[in-house]
Amino acid sequence: MKKIIASNLLLKFKKKSSKKLQLEIDKQVKNICNNPKIGELKKGDLKNIRVLKFTFGKQLLLLSYEIKNKTLFLYSIGSHENFYIKLKQYLR
Repeated sequence: MKKIIASNLLLKFKKKSSKKLQLEIDKQVKNICNNPKIGELKKGDLKNIRVLKFTFGKQLLLLSYEIKNKTLFLYSIGSHENFYIKLKQYLR
């Protein structure tokens, strides 16, 4: 990846999170950079968006991203509850 661009949605979540969770998010972003196709490719309204699922403690978190022209766009992160609804609203 040449560039990583994070949305305000993701940056706000990360800022409010604990230090351990912030480090875990950074680790997952590095995993995406090393293997861009690690996340599940979505269909329909979210075509071309990939979602990486990972656990932190006992909680499942989802991280949405897209790759365009060697640039990684990080869109949102959160628990599964209303995740896709919020992501669709953000992308409009």
